[in-house]
Amino acid sequence: MRLIKLFAFFAIAFGFTACKTSKITSPKPLTVVPTKDQLAWHELETYAFIHFTTNTFTGKEWGYGDESPSIVNPTDMNTDQWVKTIKDAGLKAVILTCKHHDGFVLWPSKYTNHSIAASPYKNGKGDIVKEVSEACKKYGLKFGVYLSPWDRNRADYGSPSYVEYYRNQLKELFAAYGPIFEMWFDGANGGDGYYGGSKEMRKINGKTFYDWPKTIELVRGLEPKILFFSDAGPEIRWVGNERGIAGRTNWNTISRDTLYAGKAGIEELLNTGHENGKDWVPAEVDVSIRPGWFYHAEEDAKVKTPEQLFDIYMTSVGRGSNLLLNIPPDRRGQIHEIDVKNLLEWRKLLNERFANNLALHKKVKATYAFNKKQKAQNLTDGDNKTFWAASKNNCEIEVDLDKIETVNFVEVSEYIALGQRVKGFEVDIFENGKWKNVARETTIGYKRIIKISTTKASKIRLRITDAKAEVILSELKAF
Repeated sequence: MRLIKLFAFFAIAFGFTACKTSKITSPKPLTVVPTKDQLAWHELETYAFIHFTTNTFTGKEWGYGDESPSIVNPTDMNTDQWVKTIKDAGLKAVILTCKHHDGFVLWPSKYTNHSIAASPYKNGKGDIVKEVSEACKKYGLKFGVYLSPWDRNRADYGSPSYVEYYRNQLKELFAAYGPIFEMWFDGANGGDGYYGGSKEMRKINGKTFYDWPKTIELVRGLEPKILFFSDAGPEIRWVGNERGIAGRTNWNTISRDTLYAGKAGIEELLNTGHENGKDWVPAEVDVSIRPGWFYHAEEDAKVKTPEQLFDIYMTSVGRGSNLLLNIPPDRRGQIHEIDVKNLLEWRKLLNERFANNLALHKKVKATYAFNKKQKAQNLTDGDNKTFWAASKNNCEIEVDLDKIETVNFVEVSEYIALGQRVKGFEVDIFENGKWKNVARETTIGYKRIIKISTTKASKIRLRITDAKAEVILSELKAF
């Protein structure tokens, strides 16, 4: 994988006296809100990345492009096993690396001989992109593609004809393997490679060479609902690291036209977003279950444990981002047994820890709501399409759990269809006859999960300490 990515230039409830009443009868959306397709993306929460190519068989992370297609010869290929494992782990989609920087493509493209058709796999009749897309349909998962803009195999990389080649590849993918929900643009662009001859260095202007607006327009014409990932979106942004960590402060908004390659502090901006950003571009957290992005046998003892994966879930989905977890198949063409075991145990942890919402249908107190439909009881109805709304000034929400319960996690969600608003909040629990503060945080967004020390509590209180506009929350849960 890489640390430098594509810098595309596109360019609550119970307040006991604190919640001020308002003359507004219904909350109005902020200027910047998600599209319908972005809202659906938020609801996916977790999905899988798959890296499988010549690197799987050479032990490299970045191939030079001079690898022979003949080395791609899995001994027991089973893409159904890939997708079923991902489904069983509770993930909702797959993004397949159809071409990495080495230029080898996983479908029989008519535009290059450096493809799966030139390998021994199925005697040259194989099509891994088709196999994975069909397996996704079989198991009810969404399918996405990653096509590296950099190509260390192509002799014409850096010239206008390469851009035409790249677009022709996109046409093939979107014509034959849709529907495709997300397109991933990688930002490793230019450097040393084989380029169809002796190894040499080639540089391109990543801002202008690919003419991204035209390329994106082309793809959107083939797949109107497609969401594009790159540092600046236009719909989904990189989180600024590959460690699985979204910012504790995590705004879904940035201004796309303020991002450019080499800008000081760009990783921090991508990690936190910007409160006053002009565009809704939420963060996607990409991280691998292994140290590398491709399978290497020597990393079998370094697969992330279920607890490590749970921690990553907490610092990604638990901070309002989506988690893209890379799960690389091995040289057999299967997800390794260790990875499968850890994935399923991770799902078991999630199910155990978040199965029983202690706040579901419990009584909620609040001093004010905009109208009868936006009542505080909406916060515990288990429906994220309903919400409670109040003015932004020091609102408080109190949920009565009916009895003393063991509480480990508190989850709160904003109704982001009308925008992201909360800038600061605190969580208190009622323990031994008095309120105890257990958390002070900043943003909420689509979902925020707060881990607290295991404690016994009969009530939970959420206090909004700062917001940029009226507070609109959809759910408050306790586990």
